[in-house]
Amino acid sequence: MREPESMISSLQSRADFIAFVDALRRDLDANPAAWENPTLDSYLAAVSAWTTDMDGFYKNQGLPVPEAPSWQTFAHIMLGATLYE
Repeated sequence: MREPESMISSLQSRADFIAFVDALRRDLDANPAAWENPTLDSYLAAVSAWTTDMDGFYKNQGLPVPEAPSWQTFAHIMLGATLYE
């Protein structure tokens, strides 16, 4: 499991989210080939697409679809966009 992915379940605060974003940046620096969307342009397009389709992710994971975003929701969006096609 990648470091950012392992952090999501414990995200509770803005500081936790900042640490998560920093871990994403380190992951990209260390493992660019593991990212489907390593450029800002492709990553932002994937953020938009993943957010559009995120209900399916939550349903597939057996989780409730968030009514209001949380720090964990934002983290799922950002992590999902690293791999989303």
